[in-house]
Amino acid sequence: MHLEHINLVVTDIDASLEFYRAAFPHWRVRGSGQGPWYGKPRTWLHFGDDSSYITFNDNGVGENRDLTGHQVGLAHFGFVTDNLEALVKRLAEAGFDVDKDGAGEPFRSNVYYIDPAGYEVEFVEYHSDLPEERNLYAA
Repeated sequence: MHLEHINLVVTDIDASLEFYRAAFPHWRVRGSGQGPWYGKPRTWLHFGDDSSYITFNDNGVGENRDLTGHQVGLAHFGFVTDNLEALVKRLAEAGFDVDKDGAGEPFRSNVYYIDPAGYEVEFVEYHSDLPEERNLYAA
């Protein structure tokens, strides 16, 4: 079993695509369309590869939850990369800065970004193939 997709409501699909295209240059727009969604018109778009993707739906209203608060909702989602330094460079070249660095860990490096829709996205690079090292938790 694996996670196939994340479905996000955003205010601006193009702005979201700019961020995720920089993060995932090998992904493509798989499909898109329009139709009603709970009484409102919406445009949707699937961006990904043949096995995983992100769905973007426009016509979002309001602001995303306060990521420093305790409201119920999505805190962040994460992706594994083989080269965190290259990913950070691509995102910087596209105009996106790291929001915060992850904790210093011997077997992984990670950073967090806030995407254009206000979602926090973690990118992690593991420095070990051993599960007991990759999943090392502080006591």
